[in-house]
Amino acid sequence: MPARSPRRRRPLAVILACAVLSVCAAAARAAAPAATGTWKDLHAWESGDSPAALEAWVQEHLHRADAHIARVLAVRGVRSVANTLRPYDDAVNELLLAVSQSSVIYGVGATKELRDKAQSLTQTANAAYTALNLNQAVYRGLVAVPAPEDAATRHYLEHTLLEYRLAGVDRDDATRAKIKALQDRITELGLAFERAVHDDVRTTVADKAQLDGLPPDYLASHPADAEGHVKITTDPPDGWPAQRFSNSAELRNKLFLAANSVGYPANAETLRALLATRTELAQLLGYKTWADFAMADQMIGSPAKLADYLAGVDASSREPGAREDAALLSFARERDPSMQKVSYADLRYWQEQYRRARFNFDSQSVRPYFPYAEVERGVITTASRLFHIDIRPVSGVRTWHPSVTTYDVFDGSVKLGRIYMDMHPREGKDKWFSTQPLAFGVHGRQLPEGVLVCNFTGGTPGDPGLMQYGDVVVFLHEFGHLMHHLIGGQNAYAGEGAFLVEGDFVEAPSQMLEEFFHDYGVLSSFARHYQSGEVLPRELFARMNRADTYGRASGQQRQLMYTSLSLDFHTLPPAQLDFDAVYRRDFERFNSAAFIPGDHFWASFTHLNGYSSNYYTYVLDKVIALDFFAQFDAQNLLGGPAGMRYRQAVLAPGSTRPAAELARDFLGREPNLDAYRRWMLAEFDAGVTASSTAR
Repeated sequence: MPARSPRRRRPLAVILACAVLSVCAAAARAAAPAATGTWKDLHAWESGDSPAALEAWVQEHLHRADAHIARVLAVRGVRSVANTLRPYDDAVNELLLAVSQSSVIYGVGATKELRDKAQSLTQTANAAYTALNLNQAVYRGLVAVPAPEDAATRHYLEHTLLEYRLAGVDRDDATRAKIKALQDRITELGLAFERAVHDDVRTTVADKAQLDGLPPDYLASHPADAEGHVKITTDPPDGWPAQRFSNSAELRNKLFLAANSVGYPANAETLRALLATRTELAQLLGYKTWADFAMADQMIGSPAKLADYLAGVDASSREPGAREDAALLSFARERDPSMQKVSYADLRYWQEQYRRARFNFDSQSVRPYFPYAEVERGVITTASRLFHIDIRPVSGVRTWHPSVTTYDVFDGSVKLGRIYMDMHPREGKDKWFSTQPLAFGVHGRQLPEGVLVCNFTGGTPGDPGLMQYGDVVVFLHEFGHLMHHLIGGQNAYAGEGAFLVEGDFVEAPSQMLEEFFHDYGVLSSFARHYQSGEVLPRELFARMNRADTYGRASGQQRQLMYTSLSLDFHTLPPAQLDFDAVYRRDFERFNSAAFIPGDHFWASFTHLNGYSSNYYTYVLDKVIALDFFAQFDAQNLLGGPAGMRYRQAVLAPGSTRPAAELARDFLGREPNLDAYRRWMLAEFDAGVTASSTAR
């Protein structure tokens, strides 16, 4: 579930899938204006919802960026933070606004024409950002700034200069022109790859009888036509429940192939061109592969260091994952003795059946306790208590669509920023789940804003939007990103925002917040039956928690599959790359399920644009997140001191310090695999206990 982070030296179309707040600083923010301009200046949609209005808004911010760059270049005499770094960051802020909001509209705009224009403008804004990163005169001005005494400002300046050098600013004019052309092409191809996925909604026609096993609310929202046929799309609220619950293997296979054919074959040509362009750029800059280039400014540092790290993760998860898979196959063979392997198309279905039989838990049994509106309220309340903030609904706010809800976030009487929630699918909208920045914070001048773009069930009159428990985990995950962005957006410069920390750290706060789902005190505060109001029974919760432990290790093996796929696609020669063959090889390395011919998952794997070669971020940050979570008091998750300590040490600094330091500050040591291993061993122990009891 991505929150894809913009990086300074890469195209900013990559979307996203925190300084201690003193009383004095809080008072200063309370007295400061919300933004450098009016709300209309800050929000693209406030200027109207036409393509022309969006273009005018973006161009205005690009013009402002140019004016700030001119201020940098106009300095005569001694350079300083005030006359050089500040106007440079003002330019960065204007470009971040232009890129972030055009990117969001590209994914959520109400009309195709608006989304087309937003896609074009995202390319335009990214091109301006690339030009700034290659501007030698600006770079020389920043180099001439004496090292600031303030540690956060010094880190910002030093990191900015590093990114300039990595971007190729010191190359000759012809080389820099080539770099810019390649960066612009990467942006164009990446957006085209994602847009093909957004727009490619496929439909499977099912016989009514094939829906046996699906819950009543799903059946009610999918009535059969006169011929007894039901249409199921590849939108997540449509396709995912049917793949998990339908008793028809034929339907599950059709739905799987439909979902894993999205973007195919159109994206094959686009992806090959994207990979070739990235390779050309990396080699032009002196790197062997794109993966070497993409990891140069990350925590992990290089593919060689990553290989060592992943070997430890593989060693920790492979054997318990194999036990899980063997148990599932043995169970499935009890019902079908002829089965040689569990089909990958049937994996979710058999996992559901296994949990019912071995753990006495039917995941449909908890859906009535998770109506969308109550889950939204509960996630907000949980975050408010944990981080000691107040999240208040705001009415009468103009947004890009009537279904979007808006909240302001406060620390006492001090406003920290604003969040938006665009939570249900609609035609033409991005089909995934992500957190995206709308504005980056500038202390005393502009408050951070972000949006959740999700595709949960519900959102239509009469539909309570009953969610799978896994959907609630996804909601918590994305809200973790949102809190990171808001709390970590209170720093002096836009370029110090939380989403600008090393890209292989941004999934740690989101995956940490996921773990709060497994606490009954947290869940019982909002998990209520949508009809009776009954609180989720503790005994049902306990069975759900035990059942949920099953599949952790095998799930981590699949994360290693996605990691290997993203690495292989960015290290093998693009011209000879056989996407299907490489995907199948990586699949069979980390899965015991049977591969399904016709599975072209890679064609809709939009992380290949967002994280490129660096999907490993999810694996690395899962380890860090579990280490973080282990520092909380299990008996008092929300009320203990760890929440505020975590906020201050991990979230609030944003990117004012290296991510590795943030982790060490909170943990008091380097992160390790201990909590990660316990997490998977707890799964196996719970599985043994529950299995023996069920028998």
